[in-house]
Amino acid sequence: MEQQRQVPYPADAKDPVSYFAAFVELVRILRRDCPWDRKQTHQSIAYMLIEEAYETIEAIEERNDSELSKELGDILLHVVMHAVIAEERGGFELRDIIKAEFSKLVERHPHVFADSEQLSAGDVKKNWERLKMKEGRRSVLEGLPRAMPALLRAQRIQEKAASVGFDWDKADEVWQKVDEEMGELREALADGRRDRIEDEFGDLLFALMNAGRHAGIVGEESLQGSNNKFVTRFQYMEGRAAGQGRTLNDMTLEEMDLLWTQAKHEERRSDGNADH
Repeated sequence: MEQQRQVPYPADAKDPVSYFAAFVELVRILRRDCPWDRKQTHQSIAYMLIEEAYETIEAIEERNDSELSKELGDILLHVVMHAVIAEERGGFELRDIIKAEFSKLVERHPHVFADSEQLSAGDVKKNWERLKMKEGRRSVLEGLPRAMPALLRAQRIQEKAASVGFDWDKADEVWQKVDEEMGELREALADGRRDRIEDEFGDLLFALMNAGRHAGIVGEESLQGSNNKFVTRFQYMEGRAAGQGRTLNDMTLEEMDLLWTQAKHEERRSDGNADH
């Protein structure tokens, strides 16, 4: 009869460092003894890390501490799993990750650990980008993955450009740029050239992201909010139609518009916010 494996519980259940060490050992055991965990590679679990990151963001948006704690744990699992896989192939170790990040944080916070100068949050952000350039980067815009969601990448591009002073001085100028890009898109639509239409549409989205950034809005979050709102209203319409023994396909546009208006009224009653 096979002997039951010993679970590496921490020596001190109140000490997070002891728990972390036990957690790392647990992952090593799973890599050795679990068929599924053993066969995983950096590449095979890469997409899951993205999923866990989005689930973490969702927990933050919902202000759900219980779920946030769980999702952060899942992200921690991925960090440790990648570190253990790298350790097995002689790439790097977990301590290398922590040591490098530790040193980077110290070096990029001279106002905390070296200088006595008091800086604002804005000054710290600008200084952060300057320090990254000193570390060997050739461009302020380096390090932004092309695979990022396009709206989020646009926001980060604009923020990084603004950190070196390349930005609009006044909000009115940003909205003038939006109007300009809207005009160019209309011209492209009239011209009918597909490539130009796509180009001008992208320019308009980029300009709108800039306008939102100047208003303190994170465009990715704003659009996700609108996406969720649309889904809620649309599913309300489907539910009301089903209650009548019908589907939306059976309804006229006027009938669907009426249900849409009812859905908006329901939102007002449920959250107390005036609709726009």
